[in-house]
Amino acid sequence: MTELFRLLDHLLEISMPHLVAVPILVPMLTAALMLLLGEQRRRTKSFLSVVSGLVGLMAALALLRWVNAADTGGGPGSIGIYLPGNWRAPFGIVLVADRLSTMMVALTGVIAFAASIYSTSRWDRAGVHFHPLLQLQLMGLNGAFLTGDLFNLFVFFEVMLAASYGLLLHGSGRLRVQAGLHYIAINLAASSLFLIGAAMLYGATGTLNMADLGLRIAQLAPGDRGLVHAAAAILFTAFFAKAGAWPLNFWLVPAYSAAVSPVGAVFALLTKLGVYTVLRLWTVLFAPDTGASAEFGQVVLIGAGLATLFVAAIGIVGTQRLSNLAGFSVLISAGTLLTAVGLGQPDVWAGALFYLLSSTLAVAAFFLLIDMIERWRNAGMSVAPHEAAGNAPFLAEDLRALDDVNLDDNAQALYGRAIPAGVAFLGLSFMICTLLLTGLPPLSGFVGKFAMLSGLMGSASALTTADWTFLVLLIASGFLALIALTRTGIRHFWTQPHANLPSLPALEVLPVAGLIAACIALTVWSEPVLRHAMATAEGLRTPSAYREAVMSARQVPNPVPAAAKGDTKAGTP
Repeated sequence: MTELFRLLDHLLEISMPHLVAVPILVPMLTAALMLLLGEQRRRTKSFLSVVSGLVGLMAALALLRWVNAADTGGGPGSIGIYLPGNWRAPFGIVLVADRLSTMMVALTGVIAFAASIYSTSRWDRAGVHFHPLLQLQLMGLNGAFLTGDLFNLFVFFEVMLAASYGLLLHGSGRLRVQAGLHYIAINLAASSLFLIGAAMLYGATGTLNMADLGLRIAQLAPGDRGLVHAAAAILFTAFFAKAGAWPLNFWLVPAYSAAVSPVGAVFALLTKLGVYTVLRLWTVLFAPDTGASAEFGQVVLIGAGLATLFVAAIGIVGTQRLSNLAGFSVLISAGTLLTAVGLGQPDVWAGALFYLLSSTLAVAAFFLLIDMIERWRNAGMSVAPHEAAGNAPFLAEDLRALDDVNLDDNAQALYGRAIPAGVAFLGLSFMICTLLLTGLPPLSGFVGKFAMLSGLMGSASALTTADWTFLVLLIASGFLALIALTRTGIRHFWTQPHANLPSLPALEVLPVAGLIAACIALTVWSEPVLRHAMATAEGLRTPSAYREAVMSARQVPNPVPAAAKGDTKAGTP
């Protein structure tokens, strides 16, 4: 086994830095090939989508292993730099694979692979060009995680958003069109703010490279800092809209609820992209070594995160629709992460990164699970039939329990019967997702929340009002989410059955089981994952290694023609 890992590491060394571009190139080329095939070759497209997802996942895991291979003591590790145009930073395009970006690309690979398998069961046939749009979505996500400059961040954002517009409308219907119009409007406005902020930053600093921006902001004249801060405020407003921060998140729950289930699972990554961008830019542009600009906007960042967490916690306990529960779970996760980022403590960041992995996997699994539960219990509807009438199926009108509630249609006792395998899978999966989303022990959601609270309580300085508020809201949001999910679980699994036994194809069961297994694996191997998260947080707190790696990347020299080599040898005395 040791020799196998050594061989793998050797192959990674040979393939670097070109491997950095693989998560972008594979979905781009796959989407182009699918468009050439036409809609008559849907089975081939499905096969290509799954294979592309597997290749992208393997490349992401290889990159993740490579960045951790050079250092096991919590240092900066390896940072892969790829210059697609062979121009040095800050003049050319640069792709950067460090601990944070590779972790996000690996997370994208896991969820995208599961969603691509699930979609082949039936949802890819609900409209045209599903798989090419999914591949373009992955290209935009991976590119945004790996890029090292603001211009290409905008390009990949737009590729991702353009694909998401089509994916949100996939399956048609009035609700999807209505939610899609709101989604497109808010994202077009956010993209406009992105352009304005980036243009102002370029005008003030003369660069859009993230590493170079951090160096130049530290050297700014006092009179220019106001313009840079205004540009950053506009820029971060755009990212807050994409991250689902309050009050710019009213579009999110309707849009995510309207999307078909595999699209909703992938959309769980979009808010994390917004959080990632905030974390990346805030730590590089306004690091402690940037002088008067250090930690600019921290109060706003904490306030937006706390407000998002509070509103999402109230929203999740006030809804009874399964799809809305998933949407509000995304907002709770976003509010938690934005607040943790704003607190500016590496120990809290480490727990937040672990929580990011767990919550995103859990929400993606929940979106897929919701589709199966609704199809089983409510014939595809998002609400149970008794909700419209306002009566619980197990109570009489005077709220007394019905005497024959334990009898089926044939007046046979229900007690003592074996639970069908399909119902058992749905019920157990729902219970596990509840534990993960609410942060209850013993699964990874609890580990992430406990790590954040431990980092908060273990800080050298006394806890501030923001720290105590975050602590209370983190616990309260989990409690309210538990109430909402438990109430929904009772309605769908413990009430009198009014549907046939669920028909669960393997193409739907395996992705959900895989995502849940990934969360369980995070729990079992939480120690090495937390070590990686802690090393990532330390690198974010002191981004000097990131800046040095980007700015010191050298061009590959042009090959010398054979004739020129001969002339050189001939002219040598």
